Amino acid sequence: MSEDKSTEQVTEDKASEQVAEVESTETVTDASAGSEITTDTPHSMRRTVLAAVAAALVIALAAGVGVLFYQHLQDNKTEQARTDAVAAAGEQAVAMLSYNYNTVDDQLAQAADGLTGSFKEDYNTLVAEVIAPGAKEKKLTVQVTVQGGSVVSADPDDAVVLLFLNQITTSADAPDAATTGSRVRMEMHKDGDRWLTGRLTPV
Repeated sequence: MSEDKSTEQVTEDKASEQVAEVESTETVTDASAGSEITTDTPHSMRRTVLAAVAAALVIALAAGVGVLFYQHLQDNKTEQARTDAVAAAGEQAVAMLSYNYNTVDDQLAQAADGLTGSFKEDYNTLVAEVIAPGAKEKKLTVQVTVQGGSVVSADPDDAVVLLFLNQITTSADAPDAATTGSRVRMEMHKDGDRWLTGRLTPV
């Protein structure tokens, strides 16, 4: 009988030990899990912060590239404007200042098509009241050529151009050609694909 009790006691002790081991294992597991949760939280926060910083850097980089690309386009347009405005100013100066007394009305009316703003109205008034009547009366013929040109200032849609001109004039009173040189300052404005003259000033 005492042997049976002893056996039972041993069995109970072993069972108790196994339960204790299981509880100990669970405790360790729980502790490990808790430790993992505690450890993962800073990592998650760090990853979130790094992702936000990376996104901000990408946005800033994209914006910087956009600005540089826009500036590059503007520089190219300005450089093209410098070339185109000088060419247009030269053609327009020749059209405005050259005429023959027989065809002065038609010639200068066509020239006015390349003008813009109030300058166009002023030019038409000057032609009608002064230039055309004087050319017909004195039988004037004026030929103008461009000797050179330079850009004073320019952006993609506006430019100021300085032109060096030669002017050959004949008239009923002076049939021998007289040559004179002059300089004019021209304000050019882009309208669609055309460069128009907004002002011509002798300098």
